[in-house]
Amino acid sequence: MPEHEPVDDEALVSAVLLASRALVAIAARSLAAAPADVTLAQYRLLVLLASRGPHIPSAIAADLGAAPSSVTRLCDRLVAKGLITRRASTDNRREVLASISPAGRRVVDAVTRVRRSEIERVVRAVPPGRRANVIEALNDLGSAAGEVPDPSWRLGWE
Repeated sequence: MPEHEPVDDEALVSAVLLASRALVAIAARSLAAAPADVTLAQYRLLVLLASRGPHIPSAIAADLGAAPSSVTRLCDRLVAKGLITRRASTDNRREVLASISPAGRRVVDAVTRVRRSEIERVVRAVPPGRRANVIEALNDLGSAAGEVPDPSWRLGWE
């Protein structure tokens, strides 16, 4: 479709929903491959810490759209599994910072490997002449959703 032609919002939403169903299925299958028994909420927290660095629980709650008490319990479970660590903030001793542990990074890496493999299979089915448009559209969608591109947070620990 030429860039100057307006696109119906409903058609765009329907296309994103279709793609999201496919991606959710891939995400669910890849999460099952995690080396630790990790729930989707726990994995989201691990990815947040891996991509954005140490956070205080209230900031995690805001980023995840969850209640602070839920995040505290979530962190407790991840600490017990050895996937995150907590320490007092150097700026404010009353604040606690949660950080991803090496074991937590291994979980994120394992899930990402499986997810990447499945996504590679899917994108190979996209006609080569349409791939540049798909890349641009997905990058725009990710940016609009506030996501951080993979290279921005993965550099340095692969």
